[in-house]
Amino acid sequence: MAGKKEKPLSCFSGVGAGCCQVEAMVSVDEKGQMVLPKSIREKAGIQPGDKLVLIGWEKDGQMCCITMVKADSLAGMVKGMLGPMMKDIMTS
Repeated sequence: MAGKKEKPLSCFSGVGAGCCQVEAMVSVDEKGQMVLPKSIREKAGIQPGDKLVLIGWEKDGQMCCITMVKADSLAGMVKGMLGPMMKDIMTS
C-alpha cells in the first residue's frame, strides 16, 4: 500500500543519539549466573520463562560485545528478512 509505513523488524535504528545506552551493570556469580534488574525486565517485557538469545560480536578474534534479544522477537526478524527471499526463490 502506498503511504503505509512498514513496521520495523527490530528496535535498532542505526547509530547516533538514542541508539544505545548503558542500562545497568550486572555481576556474574561463581556459577556463571547473573540477574537482570527488575527495571530492565519490565522495560523489555521479559517474563519468567522467556527465552533470550545471546548474540556476540568479535573483533580481532576477541568477543567485544554481547547483546540479548527475546527469542520470539529474533524469530520474527529472521522470518521478516528471509521470507521475501524464500518467496523469490520459490517463484523463480
